[in-house]
Amino acid sequence: MKQNDLLLAVLVTFIWGVNFSVIKLGLMSLDPFILSAMRFLLCALPLVFFVKKPKVHIKWLISYGLLFGVGLWGMVSLGIYFGMSAGMASLVLQMSAFLTVILGAVLLDETIDITKKIAFAISLFGLLLIISVTDGSVTAFGLIFVLIAAVSLSFTNIIIKKAGTKNLFSFMVWASLFSPIPLFVLAFITHGQIVFTNFFDNLSNMAIFSIMFQVYPTTLLGYWIWNTLLHKYPVSSVAPLSLLIPIFGIAGSYFIFDEKIGLIKIVASGLIILALLINTFGKRVFLKKYKGV
Repeated sequence: MKQNDLLLAVLVTFIWGVNFSVIKLGLMSLDPFILSAMRFLLCALPLVFFVKKPKVHIKWLISYGLLFGVGLWGMVSLGIYFGMSAGMASLVLQMSAFLTVILGAVLLDETIDITKKIAFAISLFGLLLIISVTDGSVTAFGLIFVLIAAVSLSFTNIIIKKAGTKNLFSFMVWASLFSPIPLFVLAFITHGQIVFTNFFDNLSNMAIFSIMFQVYPTTLLGYWIWNTLLHKYPVSSVAPLSLLIPIFGIAGSYFIFDEKIGLIKIVASGLIILALLINTFGKRVFLKKYKGV
């Protein structure tokens, strides 16, 4: 990979990692569902009038919009709202990599090799350590909602494969049309009409920054750059860089919110990142070693 492209890829992972802390900044004044709804409303409008609709069945756009907007980021926002630290949320969300492997086996008849089984087992140990954290950065409800988000992210990966779309930017813009309304409805169900009547009173400068950061650098620019790199280079050269996301996520939470990084968190992070490495490179290394014997 060329140096400039590598720097772009690292920049995207930095943005995606820090985004968890930016979400938390927005939650200081806005309801989690309203925050997520505004993100995807602005992802869709006005771009949907200028970006050509991708050549995929409408069911893929609807299902992706619901899962990505509500199931993934709506639940991440809710998890952080219920006390999950931004750093731990970014780490727990990586469980989706292993859940995607399981869903791929069930829905796409993909094979789960021994290295992926080992990676999944190691990641579970890391998750158990996270559950044992007692410094207030991990809560039961927060953890549950972020795990739901991880499951949703796994399903979105399957949807992308099933839809067979080549233009992820267009797909993202049009799918975002189906995220805001369910999120607005959830906001009304959970907190009533006050979240709408008080919206502008609660719309602080920090909340505006949070929404804008989530819309443009994180979603539209980030996914456009990432998709461009995936088309330009082999997946094996680009995908492993996503390992940087939880590292930047934890670092961002440390510098912005002074999150405590104790031994348990370091070990848990190490286990999950090790599991991600084995999941990504394990089969290649194993086969190389096997052929060399």
